[in-house]
Amino acid sequence: MILRGEKSGRGRGLLGSLYVQVVLGMLLGIAVGALFPTFGTALKPLGDAFVKLVKMVVSPVIFLTVVTGIAGMRELGELGRVTTRAFAYFISVSTLALFVGLASSLVIRPGVGLNVDPASLDGAAVSDYVAKAHDQSVVGFLTDIIPDTLLSSLIQGNVLQVLLVAVLVGIALAATGEDGAPVRDFLDRLALIVFRVVAIVMRTAPIGAFGAMAFTIGNYGLSALSNLVGLIATFYLTSVLFIAVVLGAICRMNGFSLWRLIRYLKAEIFLVLGTSSSEAALPNLIRKMENAGCDDAVVGLVVPTGYSFNLDGTNIYMTLATMFIAQACNIHLSFGEIALLLGVAMLSSKGAAGVTGAGFITLAATLAIVPSVPVAGLTLILGIDRFMSECRSVTNFIGNAVATVVIARWEGGLDRAQLDAALNGTADLDVPTVGEIEPGPVATQ
Repeated sequence: MILRGEKSGRGRGLLGSLYVQVVLGMLLGIAVGALFPTFGTALKPLGDAFVKLVKMVVSPVIFLTVVTGIAGMRELGELGRVTTRAFAYFISVSTLALFVGLASSLVIRPGVGLNVDPASLDGAAVSDYVAKAHDQSVVGFLTDIIPDTLLSSLIQGNVLQVLLVAVLVGIALAATGEDGAPVRDFLDRLALIVFRVVAIVMRTAPIGAFGAMAFTIGNYGLSALSNLVGLIATFYLTSVLFIAVVLGAICRMNGFSLWRLIRYLKAEIFLVLGTSSSEAALPNLIRKMENAGCDDAVVGLVVPTGYSFNLDGTNIYMTLATMFIAQACNIHLSFGEIALLLGVAMLSSKGAAGVTGAGFITLAATLAIVPSVPVAGLTLILGIDRFMSECRSVTNFIGNAVATVVIARWEGGLDRAQLDAALNGTADLDVPTVGEIEPGPVATQ
């Protein structure tokens, strides 16, 4: 399903570009938070409201994309093949991210020299995170994928529940053959309306980025950065290297440019950076991947699943932060304990998927099972976690965009001409941006 008729926004002036407006909102938020911290902290509802607006449309976007994509498959055997390849990719790349985070911590050793006495750590400040971590389990996570009713998933907004229901409905619709054609046509046209709603919601993105950044700086202060600047710099450097080297190599092997993909998604990347939430850009990522020539069925399956299972930035963060705490407390981890750390981190990153503050909660869940590192050590990085969450979210977002194109290519569901046109900026296919919502016919791919 490709929605056509939207121009890319060229020629509307620099200030008419969504990503420029988001960047300006972020810069203004930083200034307000630094100069007027109390007022900046009070602007938190602006960021929260925008994220809630996006979450409001996430469920129908995923449902409609997946249902229409599966219903249009030539054979249902494609569904199992796409899912298998997606999970093989997710496990491989996210495991590699764990090793990259570990290697970075062993080479740079950002926690060495702090000489923190574990007995002096007060875990009261992180007790809520630890409690949430104990509530998460792999079994509970898998069970929670099944919604209470067929419609409750669309109401509650659990991404994986929506995905499960959408897959079942899509299979059922495909099995009905020509009798289901009126329903498929209706869902295609309903998707057009839903994506118009997305376009309207995205008009408020600069305001959301402004409020979120003003709150972050106003509440935590720029001074928090100086306390643990080594860890923050190590995490950002490691994430940039992972994106450039690992994801860049994957892109080259599959015949497209990572940097052009990043440029194509720049508005969404700045939005994720400003709101510290990759979910804020999920609807637009789905739309842009379809417009870049990726088969809509692949997009519908890979993007929402990747948001729970392909967390490259979170995995780098977990191993790096755990090793930082161990180094700061002068705790030497054996090879067996490091292997346990990697295994637990891989599982816990799935068990806490979709939980608010998931990055910090998955770290708490990992430390709770690795007894050598004190859970109270989380207090060492609590104050800077917000500044690291932006990098986690951006890395996760870019990783999922790359995965979508790669898996679409593996499946033979990638229009290379359309991809090249989109990445080169010569296509007239894009997400409607601020001030530009034009009517256009629906065309199925």
